[in-house]
Amino acid sequence: MAETAMLRKRLMAKQNDDYKEKFRPDMSALDQEIDSVLSGMSIEDLYAQSNEQAGESRAKGPRKGRVVSVDKDDVMVDFGGKSQGIAPMEQFETEPKVGDEMEFEVERYDAREGLLILNKKGAAAQNVSWENLEIGQIVEGVVTGTNKGGLELEVKSMRAFMPAGQVDLYFNPDMSVFVGQKFKAEVTQFDPRAKNLILSRRNILEREKEEAKTKLMEELAEGQVRRGTVRSVMDYGAFVDIGGMDGLLHVSEISFRRGHKPSEFVKIGDVIDVKILKLDRETGKLSLSLKQARGIDPWLDAASKYTIGTQITGRVTKVESFGAFIEVEEGVEGLLPVSEISWQRVKHPSDVVREGDTVRLVVLSVDQAARKMSFSLKQAGPDPWKQVEEKYATDMITTGTVTRTVDFGAFVELEPGLEGLVHISELADRPVRQTTDIVKPGQQVQVRVIEIDKEARRMSLSIKRAVGAQVGTAAPSLTPSQPKKRKTPLRGGLDR
Repeated sequence: MAETAMLRKRLMAKQNDDYKEKFRPDMSALDQEIDSVLSGMSIEDLYAQSNEQAGESRAKGPRKGRVVSVDKDDVMVDFGGKSQGIAPMEQFETEPKVGDEMEFEVERYDAREGLLILNKKGAAAQNVSWENLEIGQIVEGVVTGTNKGGLELEVKSMRAFMPAGQVDLYFNPDMSVFVGQKFKAEVTQFDPRAKNLILSRRNILEREKEEAKTKLMEELAEGQVRRGTVRSVMDYGAFVDIGGMDGLLHVSEISFRRGHKPSEFVKIGDVIDVKILKLDRETGKLSLSLKQARGIDPWLDAASKYTIGTQITGRVTKVESFGAFIEVEEGVEGLLPVSEISWQRVKHPSDVVREGDTVRLVVLSVDQAARKMSFSLKQAGPDPWKQVEEKYATDMITTGTVTRTVDFGAFVELEPGLEGLVHISELADRPVRQTTDIVKPGQQVQVRVIEIDKEARRMSLSIKRAVGAQVGTAAPSLTPSQPKKRKTPLRGGLDR
């Protein structure tokens, strides 16, 4: 029995060997294929490489994760599945909370720890050197000085340069204000051999502004009043940044005043409140108004506030040949015609009023719909012609000042607003070729009142008939002397 069992066992073993030999693969070909893949690497090297490649594939591009733990040095982030990462705590302006979701930039994959090394989106890389610099990388530097073309910075003991056009969104003529400041910048060019590193802060600011603009567009609506900063001032208006978007503040929407320049009201850097008039979400264009954000249109109640005949005080804003423009309040302006400046004749309004003068006026007319008003300066004071007949009588001798001379005589002012004419025939007791041969503007003269026409507001005066008379009295009438007759008539029948 024992011999029979042993024989059966040997027979089965032989059959098994024959089966293996029949179906055994060509191991020599398989060994050659494995050697070509490994290329001399061990199985451990191949395993580490596969882990690194897997980590790199997980590390491509920005990723959004959830904070799972926070300590004083690091923040642990979960990206789902078995993918986790760690970010430095110093990159967070405020301490994050467990459960917060935010975006991170993957710096590298740590195969030993099995973690992604992260940077908070927008944060500067911590361990930068000439060996690991990359185009587009965010670094942090300190401005150490300025030169003709821009700023000099120091980034982790590396010297860097930032062109003036890449410092800010808006050009700043004084680069020295940035010296000593620390800010993030993007690597745009670098050459490790030449130790040349070029940075841009503007690229980061533009991305931040675009993100803020996208968020702001969801919140904005026409009619809102927003606070903004004046970025530039032109002749046609100003551009205002309202927190990520620039809007146009047209010159017509700066003030209710007319004919002003934007620079008279706003300057670069001013913080102002503006009202959104029009919003185009497709183009991102904004139309803003400063005057509508400040209050109600003052012309809405101008007719009831400035009734005809009311005496008001105004400021001269502009002087023209036909009159002067007077502002009675911001946005409410009217015209003072040259005929209403004085009771006497005015050659040019600038002879009486100048820009900036404060004057007392009487309202003559108000057109609220057309936004027009007219004033009178002379009617705000007493009319000297009302009592002219009580103060001056025919043949009365008085004094006055020559205001102007003309070909036919001279105008003499007896008191403000009361003026009379001395005809050229009444200047002297002799023929006068030119008025200025006898009197000149500004000269004080003694005159006799010849005639008063109150209704026509005219007065005729004489200088020659006042000679030798006392002021305040009536002068004796003068009769022209008769020429002596010649004994012998002149030839041709002409009388001398």
